[in-house]
Amino acid sequence: MEQKIKDALEQIRPFLQRDGGDIEFVEYTEDNIVKVRLQGHCAGCPGAQMTIKGVVQKILQESYPEIKSVEAVN
Repeated sequence: MEQKIKDALEQIRPFLQRDGGDIEFVEYTEDNIVKVRLQGHCAGCPGAQMTIKGVVQKILQESYPEIKSVEAVN
């Protein structure tokens, strides 16, 4: 499952990089939560939470409905 998540994040990454940001996979927990770290401009962006929930989580859950949530870590 971790590799599937990483592959999906590779599809999202170019959109974040276009705005000077990036995303890094950190962990997939036993309770089906994906933890990621935003980097670059995304790390301090006021819209970061919206990006996590509205873009990253939505895309991952469409492919893998067992994912409960996507959370950013520092």
